[in-house]
Amino acid sequence: MITEAAAEAEHVVNELPMPAEAFGLLAFTGLMALLFITFAFRSIGTRH
Repeated sequence: MITEAAAEAEHVVNELPMPAEAFGLLAFTGLMALLFITFAFRSIGTRH
């Protein structure tokens, strides 16, 4: 019985919703957007 449960557990595969490379590209794009937003506000404190 225990070996049957262990054998069934080995077949559980969680598929990714998109290719693995897409996760990297999505993270890179998001971080670059945050970088550009931060860069846009770099001189706000020196205006006055």
